[in-house]
Amino acid sequence: MTETTKAEAATMPSVAVHGGRKQLSLARFRDLALVPPIILILIIGSFVSSHFFTWTNLSDVLVSMSWIGLLVLAETLVLLTGKMDLSLESTAGLAPGIAAWLTLPGGVHHGIHVLPGGFAIPVTLLVGVAIGVINAVLVVKLGLNAFIVTLGMLITLRGLLTGISSGQTFFGMSSSMTYVGTANWLGIPAAIWICVLAFAIGAVTLRYLRVGRSLYAIGGNVDAARAAGIRTDRTYMGIFVIASLLAAIGGLMLSGHLASVASSQANGSIFTVFAAAVIGGVSLNGGRGSLVGAFTGILLLYLVQNVLTFAGVSGEWFDFLNGGVILVVLVITRVISGRSRD
Repeated sequence: MTETTKAEAATMPSVAVHGGRKQLSLARFRDLALVPPIILILIIGSFVSSHFFTWTNLSDVLVSMSWIGLLVLAETLVLLTGKMDLSLESTAGLAPGIAAWLTLPGGVHHGIHVLPGGFAIPVTLLVGVAIGVINAVLVVKLGLNAFIVTLGMLITLRGLLTGISSGQTFFGMSSSMTYVGTANWLGIPAAIWICVLAFAIGAVTLRYLRVGRSLYAIGGNVDAARAAGIRTDRTYMGIFVIASLLAAIGGLMLSGHLASVASSQANGSIFTVFAAAVIGGVSLNGGRGSLVGAFTGILLLYLVQNVLTFAGVSGEWFDFLNGGVILVVLVITRVISGRSRD
């Protein structure tokens, strides 16, 4: 067995080799630890309102969580390597914000109209990639702490969006910017397709491709991964760029859904992103977790919020109740999984 294979085998999350044959480990069932709470919420929701189990309502829930689902996916990939990216929420606001600023006319639209509307999506994606490159260079090439770098970037990007928009909201989006937030593919909103496909591609990559398994190896022991021949710096840089690109696409989906970009777009969403990842079983120390767990984490949070809305709970109580739910779920999953969530 080569050194690379040893490192990968030591960090595989769900398959253990014992007695010469592969066996399903308990880790695979930990990925599904949030399924019982989700089923419980679905049962409660069916009693709270007769409209809860309609396709219209469930579709609205999935569309609402799709954009932030991409941020959860992005953060999970970064966390698996043992790093973190706090700037994702600002990227989701600034990337479509710059696109709107450059393509919309002035006056009530608050733009400068130096580019046609057809450039909105390419500009959004380029801004996302540029932010990821800057984060990667500061963290990997200059060796700065990822938490501090991305915290500074979060504040900087938020301030930049507020500056170019003068604290206002961009209206009158081009059809290209609203497409992914309003289109339907095969009768299902495009935002749902994009979110589910992104998680599916990520899950397959993590489980079956060498580049995906290397994230677990790096997060588990970066020195061992480097000694085993894994190009850790290249992997770190690539994952920061991919994460920012996913955040930009998530911001585009949110802007399309709302048909606007507010100066506060996605503000505070990073707390929900971390909460979903952690209750989904992703370790903040790297090397452990799955995209299935992360997806069920964000799904659970949005289903709870939906049930609370049907129950007539005022929106002012959502943060308090969501925080309580997170703590309760952590306790439940701790008991089910038998392992601590660090």
